[in-house]
Amino acid sequence: MMGKNKKSIYILVFSNFLICLGIGLVIPVTPFIKNQYHFTTSQMGIMTSLFAFAQFIASPIVGKLSDKLGRKPVIVFGLFTYMISEFIFALATTLPIFNISRIIGGLSAAMVIPTSMALGSDLTTLKDRAKVIGWLSAAFSGGLILGPGLGGILAGITYKTPFWVAGILSITSAIFTYIFLKEDKEVLEREELEAEKKAQEKGSIRAILTLPMVMLFGMILVSSFGLQGFESIYSIYVNQVFDFGLGTIALVLTLNGIISLILQVAAFNWIINKIGEMRLISIAFLLSAVCVFWITQAHTHVEVIVATLIIFSSFDLLRPAITTLLTKSSRSNQGLINGMNMSLTSVGNVIGPLMSGALMDWNTHYPYLVVTVILAASYLLTFIVRKHPIIPAE
Repeated sequence: MMGKNKKSIYILVFSNFLICLGIGLVIPVTPFIKNQYHFTTSQMGIMTSLFAFAQFIASPIVGKLSDKLGRKPVIVFGLFTYMISEFIFALATTLPIFNISRIIGGLSAAMVIPTSMALGSDLTTLKDRAKVIGWLSAAFSGGLILGPGLGGILAGITYKTPFWVAGILSITSAIFTYIFLKEDKEVLEREELEAEKKAQEKGSIRAILTLPMVMLFGMILVSSFGLQGFESIYSIYVNQVFDFGLGTIALVLTLNGIISLILQVAAFNWIINKIGEMRLISIAFLLSAVCVFWITQAHTHVEVIVATLIIFSSFDLLRPAITTLLTKSSRSNQGLINGMNMSLTSVGNVIGPLMSGALMDWNTHYPYLVVTVILAASYLLTFIVRKHPIIPAE
């Protein structure tokens, strides 16, 4: 199945790389927006949260819709919608218009990202699933890693140039996807036959809320919460506690980006074949918990850098491992499952930074100690999930 659909999978990876590159482009520009229009930090925070909130609300709805209408039209419409949001942002001069742009952007992300994961699952067998999820995760990471640097260069022309370029990339990706992406008819027909056999279960949230599935959804929330709780204050934390300069922080994040791409493209499928998803999830939670705590006790820069790279690497493997396991758990609810995946990720992305920011005002180490406890608890929960088979027989 993988060889037959390789072209479509490559198109999917390329399209997702383009939209994530567009998302990354705008990251360096937000301070200019704040200063130009004299927005407060709270207003900028709300503007950012609206994207994640819209994504959270729309993802399960869009996921269920893609199960019925097909993946390709939802992805193409999502890419087109993202173009609209970027062009509106480039033209905006008032806070309400900026906010509307961010809401539209969140809706577009809800249409593109989980649906792409669902289509990637549709186009592969269980044997190749981890490889494709790894490729898609690498496309997301690659776009987000390269985007800010390119955005900083483009902002040298004018600070709104990155938004125009992001919009152009998005419509290019939409056209490219519409023309070249093919949904596999055999897979879709098989899905329909299975759906008829499970008419009561098709698209039903109740059908996927088994104990191990609930645990996995919880782990998605925890992993996104943990990553954002750790990453959102990382630069401030290491600067205050360890006196890291911008050069050192940039070096760590660049090394992480390189390691992330290697792990997700070259190593992820090999690791899954060797030890399986649940064991990898368990190890990743344990390593991240130990190393987050290690940072709070570290005394040297080398210790902090090593611990940081292990933490980021653990999360880079953790999220696609959970996603891969979820996509293997149900053949007839891929859109809904990936939609819930994205919604819970969005919740973690909102809660994590808010929690860390608030706790850091009390004590510098509190955020990372709380993250350590939550990750350690998640590690213990993996033993419960491992006792319950979650992957159906082929």
